[in-house]
Amino acid sequence: MLEHIFIIVAQTQTAPAKFFKFFTKKPYNHVSLSGSADLSDMYSFCRTYTFTPLPATFNREIVGKGTLGLFDNIPCEIYKIAVTERQKEEYYSIIRHFINNRDVYSYNIIGILPLYFNIEYNRKNSFTCSQFVAYTLDKIGISLEKHFSLYTPDDFRSFPEAELFYIGELNSFYNKLHSNERKTIMSS
Repeated sequence: MLEHIFIIVAQTQTAPAKFFKFFTKKPYNHVSLSGSADLSDMYSFCRTYTFTPLPATFNREIVGKGTLGLFDNIPCEIYKIAVTERQKEEYYSIIRHFINNRDVYSYNIIGILPLYFNIEYNRKNSFTCSQFVAYTLDKIGISLEKHFSLYTPDDFRSFPEAELFYIGELNSFYNKLHSNERKTIMSS
């Protein structure tokens, strides 16, 4: 049976996101992973607290809450990658590992500069959002074209295994999907 993993590239209006956008000139400067199309289990390396960029580490992201709840307009693209059942199980195993060992990991703030200059830099237990996504895909057997530490959020927009699933505004996608679920539940 064919399964999917979802890659969400987005652009919030936080100060760091604006800073990265200024330097990268790319439309999106954050990337997350989800094991479900409804984004109910979305994860990334990002800020831990809503109003401060640091500390940052592995976190569950919830559309409409936390940092993602601060903005009414979050442009995004969502891609799906076909995976086997085994790869999907491995994906969830990796996510559980990060959840259970969250206090060991940190955001790779030092790795941003080498990444900007396309220099491979692998810092133990430390990831940027895009490094986390690439690392996870690599660990479940999705081929990478370069070392995971060299991936940027924009790279996933042309990732060979990825198929565009949605383009638009993140809150609208999430709210429409979840309001349809509520209607289905209420009518049954």
